[in-house]
Amino acid sequence: MLFALLAGAPCIVAAQSTEGQTKPDNTKVNKRDRNPGEVTADQQKMNAADRDMTAKIRKSVMDDKSLSTYAHNVKIVSQNGVVTLKGPVRSEDEVKTIVGKAVEAAGSADKVVNQLTVAPPKQ
Repeated sequence: MLFALLAGAPCIVAAQSTEGQTKPDNTKVNKRDRNPGEVTADQQKMNAADRDMTAKIRKSVMDDKSLSTYAHNVKIVSQNGVVTLKGPVRSEDEVKTIVGKAVEAAGSADKVVNQLTVAPPKQ
């Protein structure tokens, strides 16, 4: 009976206008990531030590509510004890915070490859 009522109800769909908005473009990043030797997320090692280190860093980043959504979504890839961090964040402070969390988990700064970029919000 409820279905019959809902089926006959008028449905209004609102579409968002994308006029005047710059479409996201990560073409340059995608080209860079195709280069031989570039670390990408699909290269995450599945051994327990690398998997646990990545999970520990990800949890620490996600638990830090002072970080932006961008920072919460950085790529964290562990390979044989070396952590690579990639992606945009909103400030140099976020870079320092995330790198610090990775260094703490990896045990030393020479085991962290920082490829984070600062992409401040558009004004």
